Amino acid sequence: MARLAQTAGLTDIQQEILSTVRDFVDKEIIPVATELEHRDEYPQQIVDGLKELGLFGLMIPEEYGGLGESLLTYALCVEEIARGWMSVSGIINTHFIVAYMLKQHGTQEQKDHFLPRMAAGDIRGAFSMSEPGLGSDVSAITSKAVKDGEEYVLNGQKMWLTNGGTSSLVAVLVRSDEGLTPEEAAAKPHKSMTTFLVEKEPGFGEVRPGLTIPGKIDKMGYKGVDTTELIMDGLRIPANRVLGGVTGRGFYQMMDGVEVGRVNVAARGCGVAQRAFELGVSYAQQRHTFGKPIAQHQAIQFKLAEMATKVEAAHAMMVNAARKKDSGERNDLEAGMAKYLASEYCKEVVEDAFRIHGGYGFSKEYEIERLYREAPMLLIGEGTAEIQKMIIGRRLLEEYRFQG
Repeated sequence: MARLAQTAGLTDIQQEILSTVRDFVDKEIIPVATELEHRDEYPQQIVDGLKELGLFGLMIPEEYGGLGESLLTYALCVEEIARGWMSVSGIINTHFIVAYMLKQHGTQEQKDHFLPRMAAGDIRGAFSMSEPGLGSDVSAITSKAVKDGEEYVLNGQKMWLTNGGTSSLVAVLVRSDEGLTPEEAAAKPHKSMTTFLVEKEPGFGEVRPGLTIPGKIDKMGYKGVDTTELIMDGLRIPANRVLGGVTGRGFYQMMDGVEVGRVNVAARGCGVAQRAFELGVSYAQQRHTFGKPIAQHQAIQFKLAEMATKVEAAHAMMVNAARKKDSGERNDLEAGMAKYLASEYCKEVVEDAFRIHGGYGFSKEYEIERLYREAPMLLIGEGTAEIQKMIIGRRLLEEYRFQG
């Protein structure tokens, strides 16, 4: 076990789970990740292996067939998986967020219907907030649901849907002004949003009447996992597929999911940074210049020292944010800080490892080339760095309110 990024106070079960996941990553993911990534190939064999390990049900309660583990356990598993290949962690993250939202906010019928099959990995989840023209401005959502008898009719276009093709259940956030006057809906847009649970067939094209997944978006990095659009044109959804059974609560349900998603993104940043450090420190001891390994040059030692410190600091903040959520406390401040710091530090550690590799870092033969293209996604996923700083700033002002 490496010296960096250790977590104190883990139970024997947590340690056993992490050891199993790390062994799987070392044997089944790292050896094939770069080749699959360059081909932009969905890692079906890896996903099947994660299914066998029970990771799709890691945080789903035992009564629904899951392992009932904590957010901390999940985040530490994500850290290990992202160390192997960040795209694989994305495949389970969106699934996990939908399962978490169902567990926290679903009706009993919704939990009974979906969670056992999600725990088994037979239903794969995805969630969708963003749209082509709004970015992080969730209040500007234009996709709309209109009630028609015992159903709702959904229309609109969603964007940046991870697992859009391979998923069979999508939690979709749309506007539903039911029970609100136009003035109320305009004044309080967050109260006019609803999350719908949309079941569909995996694949591309028209995956159910009124619902089209056009195809994969071609990306700079974060390949293998499919990122798509989602187009709703007269999509009819029964009223019992409103998450929680009541309209108007979708924004708060989604924000709860995104809060744990930010811990996940922080964990991904920690994992990618760890791998970049491992590659950098290994290469620095093998590469010779001026008659000695470059690791013996003080300039390289300084880089390694900075990289290791960033890995350690990001891991500590991520663990703190996860433990805060597990304790039942509000953790938006800690999650925002962890996501912000881990993604920024990940970018810096990856770039330093890239520099240590010199010209070879630019070659597709070396793993660091893949990490260099993957790290930028963490700067924008689950809210940009600027959004995190807005959240952090507002929460600090609440905590440190001036008493004049």
